Amino acid sequence: MDCINGHEHVDEIEWIRILSFFRYVFGFALLLDSLRPFLGFFAEKITEIICYFCGIVQTKDYQIMDTINRRIRVRFAPSPTGPLHIGGVRTALYNYLFARQHGGDMILRIEDTDSNRFVPGAEAYIMEALEWLGIKFDEGVGYGGRFGPYRQSERRDIYRTYVRQLLDSGRAYIAFDTPEELEARRAEVPNFQYDATTRGQMRNSLTLPAEEVERLVAEGTQYVVRFLVEPNVDVEVNDLIRGRVVINSSILDDKVLYKSADDLPTYHLANIVDDHLMEVSHVIRGEEWLPSAPLHVLLYRAFGWEDTMPRFAHLALLLKPEGNGKLSKRDGDRLGFPVFPLEWKDPQTGDISKGYRESGYLPEAVVNFLALLGWNPGNDQDVMSMDELIRLFDIEKCSKAGAKFDYEKGRWFNHQYIQRKDNAELAELFRPILRENGVVATDEKTAHVISLVKERVNFIGELWEQAGFFFIAPLSYDEKTVKKRWKEDTAKQLGELAELLDSHRSFAAEATEPTVKNWIETNGYHLGNIMNATRLALVGESKGPHIFDIMEVLGREETVGRIRRAIEVLG
Repeated sequence: MDCINGHEHVDEIEWIRILSFFRYVFGFALLLDSLRPFLGFFAEKITEIICYFCGIVQTKDYQIMDTINRRIRVRFAPSPTGPLHIGGVRTALYNYLFARQHGGDMILRIEDTDSNRFVPGAEAYIMEALEWLGIKFDEGVGYGGRFGPYRQSERRDIYRTYVRQLLDSGRAYIAFDTPEELEARRAEVPNFQYDATTRGQMRNSLTLPAEEVERLVAEGTQYVVRFLVEPNVDVEVNDLIRGRVVINSSILDDKVLYKSADDLPTYHLANIVDDHLMEVSHVIRGEEWLPSAPLHVLLYRAFGWEDTMPRFAHLALLLKPEGNGKLSKRDGDRLGFPVFPLEWKDPQTGDISKGYRESGYLPEAVVNFLALLGWNPGNDQDVMSMDELIRLFDIEKCSKAGAKFDYEKGRWFNHQYIQRKDNAELAELFRPILRENGVVATDEKTAHVISLVKERVNFIGELWEQAGFFFIAPLSYDEKTVKKRWKEDTAKQLGELAELLDSHRSFAAEATEPTVKNWIETNGYHLGNIMNATRLALVGESKGPHIFDIMEVLGREETVGRIRRAIEVLG
């Protein structure tokens, strides 16, 4: 829609952004508009000027377009049929970024209409995973709100009302066809479609007398309610990512909207009714729902809700690392990376699938990694905080093509976030691993150790591999390193070094390093031989940070003790 003065159309997302900055200016324009009968020409002209400079789009009645004034409200609506897949996490994240960017609301709705696929514990898992990732909600299951209940199984009465509305208006009909009858039809008819021709040949409220329909329903005969799709109608879907999509209704089935067997609607009806009643402004979901979008548009029309229909954005799939097909759990099992945010134990089989949290990923790293799978800010920046993602995210810049799941990039992100994270925070995450290994250490020592080794790790769990020797003395020595580093005169030289260190007053690295190097030079010893052998004595192998930093953390008594024990064992 354009301004009365002929100014070019401004994209809706830009209107929303403008609104966040000029809310009060708009309010002033509305006030002037209401005073127009009294102020006449002056109010009219001032309103036009404000509209022009702020990008307000007006109708000929000088009404600010309703879309602009509509509050941004999005929803994440998972089904509790198992653990939340990483693709679902990305969908939740994009909804969250969009809502926060525009000062809108984020709703958590549980779509549990498929009772046959319900998995105990799945709902709690979903909520815990989203909380761990920092994806927060304003209302919904577990949060409350004025549009509840937010669990679809608790909204049966609401759905019945709207099923009846469609039946009464002739936009839906009762069908008694059984699964066996439908299977027979599919076997008979190539490319079977439940369309206008099919409905005229089946047992339903369109082909049976009203009295017989009433009798069958009264007798408890199971039935479904199908949406009546009018043939040869062009249905337009304006997708924020994919643009304008037009589909002819002749290729659409008369989808089932309600099943009497469990007294619950299908996804198609429930999500339309809920989105409307909960005043959802934008539906951001996976592209697997794009083929259903025309049906959903027709449902909005059937209810008379087309004017308040949300805008759609269908996200491209996450693909296998090779790019050929949708990412699955099997890909993670095959290549050794998680596809779930948290560890999941299958309640039926007992099988355990590892999660990102248990694999040592930081939630900030997972969020950053997922945000860039299918979207980028248009610059060279990779590492972004949640606040930066909120500021930069643009739903219209999401890719139409699927994104390959680069799990090595995920490891890189985690490494970056570990380097940036405060040592005290990392120490808190490392503490459970210390306890598992029977170690009790001060916060100060743990943080110091982490500062020395964190550049070598990608995951929290790798800290023990890199730093365990700081807390527990080696019980054995790597054979290859011994053969390479422990020479005939090593025991004598390290014995002298132990005496030197035992008498040294300060054990800070900056104090011991010059003393030891001066001793080596004075005695004509080989620096590399002494340092390598000392590392073997302190660590048990040839790894670890700067040798004098290791000594400082261990302290005089532990350092000297480890050197003397190595001499005793290795001779």
